[in-house]
Amino acid sequence: MPRFVVLSHDWPEPHFDLLLEAGPVLRAWRLRGEPGAAAVPAEPNADHRTLYLDYEGPVSGGRGSVTRWDAGTFDWIVEAACAVVELRGERLTGRFVIGDGLCRVTNDE
Repeated sequence: MPRFVVLSHDWPEPHFDLLLEAGPVLRAWRLRGEPGAAAVPAEPNADHRTLYLDYEGPVSGGRGSVTRWDAGTFDWIVEAACAVVELRGERLTGRFVIGDGLCRVTNDE
């Protein structure tokens, strides 16, 4: 079962990084608000190394530091530019749509 993590990142301004395991990499989005709100601005980011699934601390290149905000497992419902996932974390649980500039909770089946 693939894993996910949400990291609180303090650089270049405070935000959250949503990282979803996709084979040898983590697909990444920068969230401009606390995940789980009705909808938060989300922008795709470059794929990340899987070490971030278990990492907290300074980020290389003087890019601040990260702390784990949530983590768990998930299922891909749709793995595309507009992703749909079912998260099972410590804080986040449910179906999320990530795309079109937003990350939002949905009740759609």
